[in-house]
Amino acid sequence: MSILREMLSYAFLVRALVVGVLVSLCAALLGVPLVLKRYSMIGDGLSHVGFGALAVAAALNAAPLSVAIPVVVAAAFLLLRLSSSGRIRGDAAIAVISTGSLALGVIVLSVTTGMNTETGNYLFGSILAMSDSDVRLSLGITAAVLLLFVIFYNPIFAVTFDETFARATGARAGAYNALLSLLTALTVVVGMRMMGALLISGLVIFPALSAMRLCRRFRHVIICASAVSVACFAAGTVASYALAIPTGASVVCVNILVLLCCFGAGRLKERGS
Repeated sequence: MSILREMLSYAFLVRALVVGVLVSLCAALLGVPLVLKRYSMIGDGLSHVGFGALAVAAALNAAPLSVAIPVVVAAAFLLLRLSSSGRIRGDAAIAVISTGSLALGVIVLSVTTGMNTETGNYLFGSILAMSDSDVRLSLGITAAVLLLFVIFYNPIFAVTFDETFARATGARAGAYNALLSLLTALTVVVGMRMMGALLISGLVIFPALSAMRLCRRFRHVIICASAVSVACFAAGTVASYALAIPTGASVVCVNILVLLCCFGAGRLKERGS
């Protein structure tokens, strides 16, 4: 408790905690349908695209998020288009775009600013990397993501479990898939500044997997994943401050520990039934 009180005495840490909790909540909500649709690695692919965009922004001395957001959103729609066309499988499309974007980012940084501390912040995240403008923009984006997810919860549920049936009943499955891609892109860009390009996908995948070991109904999985994600982020941030280790890595390690516990609890529950 003393460590927590000490953390809350710093205004920048309070702002970062608020943004991190909101990003964790958004990532958990989106992670459940993405994992169920076997499209969970889109977060990893989009984060690599975001790294390339942030590298270009650094080279141009532009605002990082103002460059990264439109680029990552465009990449999300491109991935959706490639997957739906059937010419390139979803996982292959993600691999092509993410690897290419990561290579572009490394090249841009190597010929401009070089590999410096800012590069490490892009790759592994830093709770200190977020400026006041980043915080304000992040709050607005996460609020919009949460609102849109709640409004379109039923269509997203339908498209997640049976897209073919949803199309047959007249639902605009393509539009809702595009919405899911858009919300994921926005969440990834906002979370990258804190978690890093290499670790942000952990917020999308781990809480969803943990919740699926404990719950069966979609709504219960959503609620459980959200609670797990927020709790893991809070615990990981406190551990990061106490042990002086990177925040992103600390949060992911906590998520891994929780996932292992959930697997154990799920197995005991199966044996008991």
